[in-house]
Amino acid sequence: MPGNSFGQAFRFTTWGESHGPAIGCVIEGVPPLIPLKEGDIQPWLDKRKPGQSRYTTQRREPDQVEILSGVFEGRTTGTPISLVIRNQDQRSKDYGDIADKFRPGHADFTYFRKYGIRDYRGGGRSSARETAMRVAAGGVARQVLGHILGAQVVAIRGALVEMGGRPIERNRWNWDEVERNPFFAPDPETAALWAQDLDTARKAGSSLGAIVEVVAEGVPAGLGDPVYDKLDADLAKAMMSINAVKGVEIGAGFQAARLSGEENADEMRASGNRVTFSSNNAGGVLGGISSGQDIVVRFAVKPTSSILTPRSTVDRFNRDTEIVTRGRHDPCVGIRAVPVGEAMMAIVLADHLLRHRGQVGSLPE
Repeated sequence: MPGNSFGQAFRFTTWGESHGPAIGCVIEGVPPLIPLKEGDIQPWLDKRKPGQSRYTTQRREPDQVEILSGVFEGRTTGTPISLVIRNQDQRSKDYGDIADKFRPGHADFTYFRKYGIRDYRGGGRSSARETAMRVAAGGVARQVLGHILGAQVVAIRGALVEMGGRPIERNRWNWDEVERNPFFAPDPETAALWAQDLDTARKAGSSLGAIVEVVAEGVPAGLGDPVYDKLDADLAKAMMSINAVKGVEIGAGFQAARLSGEENADEMRASGNRVTFSSNNAGGVLGGISSGQDIVVRFAVKPTSSILTPRSTVDRFNRDTEIVTRGRHDPCVGIRAVPVGEAMMAIVLADHLLRHRGQVGSLPE
């Protein structure tokens, strides 16, 4: 089945289902002699794994990654890297009473129409469980970035900036707070309000949407290719491919359409042998190529479609019916999308860094 691979020079393919025995990925294009061990990947998976607070699904998965190939004596060999995570807490019986029904907002209907078969166990391949392997691949991508760029550190960080229509106060933004609350929120005061909002939604059997912002600092200028392989175009595809994402913007995004030309232009000045910018409405990308500024991406995550409120639907025999989706689900899937967005940012940057090195022959300054 096509559509399971992403990237060109750094390319990964994921496999597995939500309630199958395991999920995994194969990564190609990683240069040899890069230090890599499970411990380089696991911390990122620990950020994403379920069951860490009452605000996420209570499915208990350790998400322990295993490296099966492509690494010898702690360094990459240049051959395909295979990673696997064993599923340990599947409860397929939770889905038995909806085996013939299509859940509104899910991919049940479209997968059935395309392939003629339905894996009702948590959505099978369409489940967000697949994103664990994106995070694992992102951990490898971070190692590639660090190895090639050396002292030029690229810091990739994500945060939840809006939930249920309630945005953070940006004048209170503090990156240190992101690791101190269950929402990856840079504003602790708004995080406290989100806790109340989500408790109300969860008790009502409903869910909330969210907006995630991912920022990459220290990215050198020059990454990306013009026209069809723009850096921001690949970033948009990467974020849009995440489950439940319905919108992506770079830099000022849609707000740029509300600015004047004078307001939107990121003015430039010389600073020694470098260029500085007065603002960053472009989000760190000009003409599809990185400018050296922070790369800023935001994406909108819809409310979790699995809710306890009865909804009208049809079954696979095209009969009208109602459905209540039980089981263990995130009341706001946007929370755990934060480390997934970070991973996809790292993957795109590693891919374009390797492509740049292959095309130009030297690293951008």
